[in-house]
Amino acid sequence: MNRPYTFINVAMTADGKIDTFERKGSAISSKRDKSRVDELRAAADGILVGGRTLLDETPKLTVKSEALREDRVRRGLSPNPVKVGVVTSVANADIPLESDFIKAGPARVVIFTTNQTSKDKLAELTASGVEVFVHDAPRVDLNSMMQTLKKIGVDHLMVEGGGTMNFELMRLGLVDELMLFVAPMIFGGANAPTPADGTGLLRDAAVEMKLMDVEKWEDGGVLLRYKFFSS
Repeated sequence: MNRPYTFINVAMTADGKIDTFERKGSAISSKRDKSRVDELRAAADGILVGGRTLLDETPKLTVKSEALREDRVRRGLSPNPVKVGVVTSVANADIPLESDFIKAGPARVVIFTTNQTSKDKLAELTASGVEVFVHDAPRVDLNSMMQTLKKIGVDHLMVEGGGTMNFELMRLGLVDELMLFVAPMIFGGANAPTPADGTGLLRDAAVEMKLMDVEKWEDGGVLLRYKFFSS
């Protein structure tokens, strides 16, 4: 493929929410699931988040386990995967240069944006060690982005949301696998985010998947793994 093997990992409630209506990054994963996610991160070449997740949460996207980081180094890799952010416009107030997304590491940091981001901000990001790819379009071209990631050495890409980014990647056929941890809790809320938000699809255009595995955990959670028919 001319793009990375790509999988989305999501923790959601039993009613299909990935956060509360407040959208403040509410904890959903169990202790066991957090360990699983850390192992997934350690095995990936890059971890990608969309604009809302990047700007609202400024996530670290690093491997927490020292043992897993050391194992990556023994394999000739950096301690942490490449951190990838996708955002239409980056303003001064949006992503502080001292944010965890940029500074937590060590890690290579890449941002895909558009010409709506000012030249001054682009220069600031570059001076802070961020690799910036600017698309001359209203929105980042996700197909082109994937090709670029492949070229810079990202062969195995982990996507950590949010719902709009997940949906767009799935809609475009750019995802190979979906992993869902379903926690035994309910958030409710018509405006609470789900694993796939965005504009939505008509029934005859639905993205179809094949269930590959189901694990029932003692902590009450369920782990589901799907493969996409298009991959």
